Amino acid sequence: MVDPLKRLTNIQLSRRDRLVTYYLTGLAALIVVYTVTYNFALAQLEGVNQSIFASFEFIVQTMTTTGYGQDSGIWSHPLMFLFVAATQISGIALGFFTLRLIIIPLFTGAEVNLDNRLTSKQDHVIICEYRRDSAVLLDELRELGIEYVLISSSEEHAKELADDGYSVIDGSPQHTSAFERASIDSARAVITDAGDANVNTILTVRSIDPDIEIITLTDDSDMRDILLDTGADTVLSPHGVLGRRLAEKAISSFSSDLTDTIDIGGEIEVTEVPVQQGNRLIGTRIRDSKIREETGANIIGAWIDGELQLPPHPDAIIRSNTVLLVTGAHDALEAFSDFTQPARTLRKHERIIVAGQGEVGQAARDVVSERGLDTVTIDIEDRDGVDVVGDSGSDEILAEAGIESAGAIIIGLPDDSAALLTTVLARSLNQDIEILVRVSDTDATRKALSAGADYVLSVPRVSARMVARELRGEDVLAPASQIRLLRVPATPLVGSTLAKSGIYEKTGCRVIAIEDESGFTSAVDPQRKFTGTEHIVLVGSDESVQQFRKQFDVSPIKS
Repeated sequence: MVDPLKRLTNIQLSRRDRLVTYYLTGLAALIVVYTVTYNFALAQLEGVNQSIFASFEFIVQTMTTTGYGQDSGIWSHPLMFLFVAATQISGIALGFFTLRLIIIPLFTGAEVNLDNRLTSKQDHVIICEYRRDSAVLLDELRELGIEYVLISSSEEHAKELADDGYSVIDGSPQHTSAFERASIDSARAVITDAGDANVNTILTVRSIDPDIEIITLTDDSDMRDILLDTGADTVLSPHGVLGRRLAEKAISSFSSDLTDTIDIGGEIEVTEVPVQQGNRLIGTRIRDSKIREETGANIIGAWIDGELQLPPHPDAIIRSNTVLLVTGAHDALEAFSDFTQPARTLRKHERIIVAGQGEVGQAARDVVSERGLDTVTIDIEDRDGVDVVGDSGSDEILAEAGIESAGAIIIGLPDDSAALLTTVLARSLNQDIEILVRVSDTDATRKALSAGADYVLSVPRVSARMVARELRGEDVLAPASQIRLLRVPATPLVGSTLAKSGIYEKTGCRVIAIEDESGFTSAVDPQRKFTGTEHIVLVGSDESVQQFRKQFDVSPIKS
């Protein structure tokens, strides 16, 4: 049973809430002191013995200026008059203070200093000028239990986020005062995504703390060495990672080679495999897929219409945009990859079109070229690496790029509207082409899938995953994946079985492997009774893994 006193002491209050708490506590203490003093003074100076409750009533009436003077006839000593006058004056002063501190902010919407909303921070991260949908990253950190403070130079943006419950202050990350207000002295790391101001921000941080970890995000991979030389410890290029990830998924249309597998021990691996256009499984229910019988691999999860099902419902229908999460021995996963390949007759040419030659497109083109596949790049600007100059949202331009005979198209356009238009056109011109899309707005993911995309990655989600991976250091299938693997001791399950533990029901995580003295096994018996010496491997989303750690109070084992 949780100790109520311990729970109260663990409550985190914002600066404003702490100020209100201190004020109310001090006010109560002052009333008690006034009551005792008045009661004692009546007895000693005026010879009147009065109930302490009567004295309390008089003090409250006097301080709130609602007193009726019922005790005025018994005062004669000068000190009594001075004490009563002081009580009246302090009551009026406290009334004004109460009005300003509590009443006005609550009922008139008066401006409040955002610093006052911050709770006390320890071992937190400071985020500077995050430009990729701040709420996505902040939600990710909150789900992982990582404390943070976001510094935004836009007062309006900071106020909006603070009103939504995020820990945000307004200020310039090029000024030391902003970091001091964010408690940099007790922070574990600084994340900066300030664009051209990254260098200035890094130098500012280093002037305050030469040793704190600095993680920098940039859209220009050519800036990597400069940022590292300036003082960044880690430089992340989300656009480059996203482009490479899209290219790897496109290449899988022509190859059974596995990418992004994680070895969890005992020759057991986990990977994600997208179901492509023309696949024999499309339209099949999970229960009727016979994947385990045909390949030896096990389906443990699935992304269906952009939603994670862990495990997938047996009656869930596999669609062309489904991504299956599977586990098994490497041979079984290779067999599974072969099994899910579309019919070769649908791939007239092993050509991949890349729409957009920005950071995403360049990264994708490099990966495809390394694999020796034919690549055609479309961009509105005539520059190095561009094969077709024009708008990819045009039938003529897509036709010129060979859309009708291409095996896949990677759409890396920075504008979501243009990306959605290109997706619809590509699907109308080639029903069998594999379409992989980058979107800048997380909400556009579903739209892209509805428009005909097979695989969609959002810049905010990939960026948040990369930051979380750096801070957390745990296994994920890829920076673009929301799947997490967790290896923990089975001590919370001693004397219980997996069926009775309620792990899935309580957290949404699924146990996919168990390690004991005999080694690893993916054949998990739900009726097996745990002794506490085993290790279990779980898979889940960020939120479900965090929920598991809270529910079962267990720390992961570092592999």
